[in-house]
Amino acid sequence: MTYPLSILDLAPVLSGQTIAESLACSVELAQVAEQCGYTRVWYAEHHNMPRIASAATSVLIAHVAANTSTIRLGSGGVMLPNHSPLTIAEQFGTLESLHPGRIDLGLGRAPGTDPNTSRALRRDPRAAEQFPQDVQELQAFLADETLIPGVYATPGRGTKVPLYILGSSTFGAQVAAYLGLPFAFASHFAPASLEQAVQIYRSTFQPSEQLAVPHVIAGLNVIAAHTSDDAAEQLHTTLLNRVRAFLGRGQQWSDEQAEEVLASPHGQDVARMMTFSAVGTADQALDYLEHFAKQYEIDEVITAHQSPTHEARLESVRLLAKANGLVS
Repeated sequence: MTYPLSILDLAPVLSGQTIAESLACSVELAQVAEQCGYTRVWYAEHHNMPRIASAATSVLIAHVAANTSTIRLGSGGVMLPNHSPLTIAEQFGTLESLHPGRIDLGLGRAPGTDPNTSRALRRDPRAAEQFPQDVQELQAFLADETLIPGVYATPGRGTKVPLYILGSSTFGAQVAAYLGLPFAFASHFAPASLEQAVQIYRSTFQPSEQLAVPHVIAGLNVIAAHTSDDAAEQLHTTLLNRVRAFLGRGQQWSDEQAEEVLASPHGQDVARMMTFSAVGTADQALDYLEHFAKQYEIDEVITAHQSPTHEARLESVRLLAKANGLVS
């Protein structure tokens, strides 16, 4: 069976890279994904993270769309409480007008950053409480109506950009089910509630104009390589880089120091974020992916290719696509 595959690209800024070089790598990744038959590439809104270059999500989508032809592109996601629904409707209405039929709008309610940065974003701490209502307001702006009399999104009105609800807990599942929207779970970094969230979403789903039956997308870390030893080595390097990023901000840890932290309880907490990881040869990675999709009733797997170098990420993307039958 050939599974529909997508990619989540955090636009990582690797050691020694400039932001411009990182964004050029994101363009190349999307071009390879398009050639290999992936369904979509999504970019996540993160702020104040020196190793992630996707903060201005809609701008990045526009740039990648201008350098690709057919692959769907979108947000995974826009953190809606950081913005007004009208602003996001205008941004994604513009994208859809420029690249019709290729734009997705995934929405989350987390800040995508730390409390100090939230304040710098002028984020209202209570904004997350209005997330379901803000989604409905945004959906109306993208349709032929409005929930605010006399206010319309231009561009945006009538574009009907498809919405997706993102989540790492059961709350997102409840919102997606109530609104009849596809649900994307962030199991690539928050594995604990995946099974419960999918069960809630499927059991309480209400059909809508956009979606007649439930559709579940789940994040899966992938490192596919020519040998299982190479893939395992890449995974270990990735884990060391993650403990540096999550636990060593502002510090320059040697590999030996990072190894010590990785072995600590806090380091193991970081490692457990990657519980769901397909690591090995292409066939081994695909076997894991198929088991993952079947076990958790996943309709579409969005892959986060975690190889520590750009070249290895591209190779992982190609190998998985070939094993899955997307390309010969």
